[in-house]
Amino acid sequence: MPTLSRRSLTLAVCAAVVAVLLVVAAFAPLPVTIVEPGLTANVLGTDKGTQIITISGTPVRATSGQLRLVTIAATRPDASVHFVDVARAWFRTNEAAMPRDSVYPHGGSVQANDKANLKEMADSQAAATGAALGHLGLSPSKVTVQLHLADVGGPSAGLLFTLGIIDKIQGDGHGADLTGGRVIAGTGTIDAHGTVGAVGGVPLKEQAARNDGATVFLVPRAECSDATAQLPGGLRLIPVETLDGTLAALADLRAGRQTPTC
Repeated sequence: MPTLSRRSLTLAVCAAVVAVLLVVAAFAPLPVTIVEPGLTANVLGTDKGTQIITISGTPVRATSGQLRLVTIAATRPDASVHFVDVARAWFRTNEAAMPRDSVYPHGGSVQANDKANLKEMADSQAAATGAALGHLGLSPSKVTVQLHLADVGGPSAGLLFTLGIIDKIQGDGHGADLTGGRVIAGTGTIDAHGTVGAVGGVPLKEQAARNDGATVFLVPRAECSDATAQLPGGLRLIPVETLDGTLAALADLRAGRQTPTC
């Protein structure tokens, strides 16, 4: 029986070690999260039978069209994600693998992340209310805005909440809806001064928006590159940077004029 040379034996041992390492790598949990298009919600409507935006202290108006906030859904921070999950997401347009700490920056605790997301949502709602009332010249001591939306956290709905409050109170200021009767979706943080900020996950949010009937998508201008990479057919992008700029773009859209583009 022939014997293996020292070189052949070394190669065989190395190959076996590599094979074991590959098997271990394939089944070892990775510090990533799989994300996909999440739910959308029309802020001018209801959530589980409750108005998402409730306003008292000033007259409100009936609205048509929709202003849909969009979300992404992610595996929980304590879920095990393996190489096979990442490989599958790589070949799918409706999934993506993202570093876990970029999706869950508050660590691996479900409770800690849920608490942080709820606080970010509360802060976002306060900023959205401040931006809307400031734009309308209304005092928060006289006008009360309550925002209700279950199962959604984080700050990325700020811009849409602001637009929803303005639409319910004033519309375009001349009796027309901000939407012009369209289904408009969008994402972006907002501060009390009306500055729109980036949020992440835009390609998947665009898919969620298009799935729920949106034809226009408001995106922070800083995320134009991501927004155009996998833009669904039939969805028109409008990049925005400020609340005033967003309202001006929507006015141009209603009037059939050219709107900003990426």
